Amino acid sequence: MKKAISLMLTAIISAGLLAGCGETKKADPTASGEKPVLRQLGFQRNFDPNQDPVAAFLEEETGYKVNYEILPLENYDDKLNLLMANKEEIDIVKLSGSQYQRLANEGALEPLDELLEEYGQTLLEANSDESWESAKIDGVIYGIPEKSPKPFVNGGLAIRDDILEQVGMEIPTTLDEFYNLLVAIKEKTDMIPLTGFEHLVYEIAGAFGVVTQWEDVDGQVRNRVENPGMVEYLEFMNKLYDEGLIDSEWPINNSAVAQEKFTSGKAAIMTYGWGISAAVTTALASNFPDSQIELILGLEGEDGQKGSWVQATSVGWYIAIPKASKNKEHAMKYMDLKVQPETFEKLAIGIEGTHWEKDAEGKINPILPKFNEERNNADWFITSTDQKLYEELWPVRTRKDKVIGETFEKLQAMMEYGKVDLNATAPPLEVNAKYNQKLLTLEKDYILKAIAGTEDLANYEKFVAQWKTEGGTEAQKEMNDWYTSK
Repeated sequence: MKKAISLMLTAIISAGLLAGCGETKKADPTASGEKPVLRQLGFQRNFDPNQDPVAAFLEEETGYKVNYEILPLENYDDKLNLLMANKEEIDIVKLSGSQYQRLANEGALEPLDELLEEYGQTLLEANSDESWESAKIDGVIYGIPEKSPKPFVNGGLAIRDDILEQVGMEIPTTLDEFYNLLVAIKEKTDMIPLTGFEHLVYEIAGAFGVVTQWEDVDGQVRNRVENPGMVEYLEFMNKLYDEGLIDSEWPINNSAVAQEKFTSGKAAIMTYGWGISAAVTTALASNFPDSQIELILGLEGEDGQKGSWVQATSVGWYIAIPKASKNKEHAMKYMDLKVQPETFEKLAIGIEGTHWEKDAEGKINPILPKFNEERNNADWFITSTDQKLYEELWPVRTRKDKVIGETFEKLQAMMEYGKVDLNATAPPLEVNAKYNQKLLTLEKDYILKAIAGTEDLANYEKFVAQWKTEGGTEAQKEMNDWYTSK
């Protein structure tokens, strides 16, 4: 009896094996328990991601071991191009818009539509349709979009409260009041009234209607160099320069130099941002321990205009899988695991009670120093976000320092009249990727010379003509083609 059963089982197994011989089914590479070691390449930053606590967290949470590599701080594009040209077996690479556009067009990146459909359903749901549209190149998705978390205003102008008291004036809200304050500082103190280094001081330029690089004028895209307000802004800044109301070294300053002049008391007002607020406040306290920083926000012009530049919720990064990868399915599976809501929250800001806590008003605050020790570089590891969740979570990163958090909140008062650049929602555009940096450099160089009076504003149209010749016309046409078809 036992022998008969044994023969029967053997026959059944053999029949099953024979039946399977005529049918070849593609194996699911993620179905087995074996997970390959992945290789991820990220943008330049001065830290070792392999030793960061986030790397260990992600390995434990997802089951994937990842070897992380960072592009160098200098010549990073050259290094990236070399790795891609050599067909290095990189599984995940985080790219800027211009890098993404170039490598996709060169055929170095794997099309992701099918991989997303099969292994990336959470990624598809976590990102908006608009973000996915921005990732399409000729209708194909080659990169997972990583959208910046929340629109915010980055900077304003800073002045010490004791200087306002010394000259007997209040925080200015209009361009005229600001000019009068600068005059009073020059007459009543030995300080430089205003120091900085930027070619566009948005809080001033906004009074002339000049803020964003690209703007909508009756449904058409115009660059700010063709905005009539630009000449008015330059005339005003040149007037300040000629009257000794702004730093004579403005064109050659940098951020560190401007900060030193302000914190040492050489300058009364400086261009300011929440990112540098902690360093500035610390340096200021050693020289003027009883003073506090007051913020001058967007100034109103004669016709009621005012504005400030808003860092918009655009797609800042595209996370791609190179064609040379031998672990494409696993790479997609791994990235999908990272945006599961609970995992993503722990990745972005850590664990409640360990890395963060809520106050009585429900605001999330970091627990220091634990947050900085274990989540300071968490953003580097992100390969797409849970967009809605990250809007709520991200502000905790501005509160890693009390001064930075408070400054950030104060600057957001300008959001009501802040302006978002049209290209914030644009997909990577080939012509803009080619010319944008060149055009911005051309603009910056001209404006700094015009402020200092070494460029005659009577020749402004010659500058605009040069701007057009060196790529501006092509870039503007591409922007218009995209915008009018949007």
